[in-house]
Amino acid sequence: MKYYEVEILDAKTREKLCFLDKVEPNATVIEIKNLFTKSHPQWYPARQSLRLDPKGKSLKDEDILQNLPVGTTATLYFRDLGAQISWVTVFLTEYAGPLLIYLLFYFRVPFIYGHKYDFTSSKYSVVHLACICHSFHYVKRLLETLFVHRFSHGTMPLRNIFKNCTYYWGFAAWMAYYINHPLYTPPAYGHEQVKLALIIFLFCQLGNFSIHIALRNLRPAGGILDWLCHYDSVPSSGSVFLGWIHPNDDLGKGETPKLPEGVPGLPAIAFPHCPFPALSWKPLPSFVWADSSVFVFYLVSECYWSLK
Repeated sequence: MKYYEVEILDAKTREKLCFLDKVEPNATVIEIKNLFTKSHPQWYPARQSLRLDPKGKSLKDEDILQNLPVGTTATLYFRDLGAQISWVTVFLTEYAGPLLIYLLFYFRVPFIYGHKYDFTSSKYSVVHLACICHSFHYVKRLLETLFVHRFSHGTMPLRNIFKNCTYYWGFAAWMAYYINHPLYTPPAYGHEQVKLALIIFLFCQLGNFSIHIALRNLRPAGGILDWLCHYDSVPSSGSVFLGWIHPNDDLGKGETPKLPEGVPGLPAIAFPHCPFPALSWKPLPSFVWADSSVFVFYLVSECYWSLK
């Protein structure tokens, strides 16, 4: 059997970090990373980015050494990706925070609204309904993280979790403060407005769950569609905010991490799953928000013309 020699250099300084002798030709990149870790324990495989060129793309863990454009002595360049954290841990942290933070405002724990309001409850049913909907949304997301989502990459940079949690936790606190405030007043159009918001909330939640299940079933574990499961094709929007829908999920689209390098093209699907028709998004005119009936008419008309 013809063995390979692999030398690993620092991508920035070109310093030789490791030399591996007698590496089998069918060895994968992840196996090379594991061998590299033995000499440099501080750089566990998830932190490593190995490349053929210092400024090139990262090699995939499943790439085989003999299939790479290298000779019997292969030179790979190493970059440290920084401390990593499991994607499952990231999602659980992002979603558990809003659930707990909202309940702190709902139960009016001390030092939020003043001592005379400590552990009091609102007299309006819509406030309690909002708490149920918000809690349902994040319990759903926690369960999906554990039992539905699949991840093409096992980890992400640890530093990103602080940005992600600031977004999720901050918006949860912002909504919860006003919805559960002692001076809160019910929506201007009463129960009809609340019922409309609840119907839209349930519709979005059902569509969101349907999309997650569909994406999970389209590709086996580790595929790019599994990675996309985290990002909503049907926005889960869902918080009943002062009697209307607060589309908080849409505001986080700028926080979506970039796709991993080297993602292969997706094959054509013979029978695509379309739980709901795809609607093109455009900002709603200001008059639409003025009345619930106008909103319903506008929504129905947009759906009709999108399907024609």
